[in-house]
Amino acid sequence: MKETLIAINNIRRIYYGAGGEPLEALKDVSLDVRKGEFITFIGPSGCGKTTLLRLIAGLDRPQRGELSINGKGITGPSEKKGFIFQQPTLFPWATVYENVAIGLKARGVYNEKKYLIREYIEMIGLQGFEKAYPHEISGGMAQRAAIIRSLINEPEILLLDEPLGALDAFKRIELQGQLLDIWRKTRATMAMVTHDVDEAIYMSERIVIMTPRPGRIVSVIDVDLSGKRNRNNDDFIDLRKNILQTLHLVMDNPSPEYII
Repeated sequence: MKETLIAINNIRRIYYGAGGEPLEALKDVSLDVRKGEFITFIGPSGCGKTTLLRLIAGLDRPQRGELSINGKGITGPSEKKGFIFQQPTLFPWATVYENVAIGLKARGVYNEKKYLIREYIEMIGLQGFEKAYPHEISGGMAQRAAIIRSLINEPEILLLDEPLGALDAFKRIELQGQLLDIWRKTRATMAMVTHDVDEAIYMSERIVIMTPRPGRIVSVIDVDLSGKRNRNNDDFIDLRKNILQTLHLVMDNPSPEYII
């Protein structure tokens, strides 16, 4: 059993509308995220998945409960935590190389660590595009650059908020494989929000299923598929059916919201 890296204990998060009415995003959420694991969160839109990532990142604070990393309370963002959004957030005035290098320069380790830029660019398949600007490359390439811009800082934790959701099916599958290769190489702890059931099964060691608002954890599923995962084998299909059935049961008004 891997040791706990992120401890989430009895979290409650409420937002307030313009008229002061309360909107409970998360209620009584508790979970231990293990060091070096790939875990995904799946559930209906608005169930608090992104809110939970933001709390782990230190971009938000709960009204109740505690979050800690290695036993220390989360008080804000840090270079040990990377955050990747659904849309690439590259600086438009900087080239791919310059975008990736920004974190190293900000930390004052560019000369020492710049060799990593070439390694990550080659790993993600962007060689030849180092001098290109964001408007000169595809959305998939821009998202790859955004991913390695976070990874270049060698974060202990990488938080991914539907990072592949805007890509077409073929690019999405390709980048899933590349992201898994990076995870296996770096052994960073990765926590990802997705609406794609197949993506969750293909990439995860564990899948966390959440209820509609207020978000609660209804099930944590171990993905025990040995070897290279095949979306068409019986074990994969059975797990997909079980997850979809659980999602159907937790939704008040089930709708065809999930990708398979």
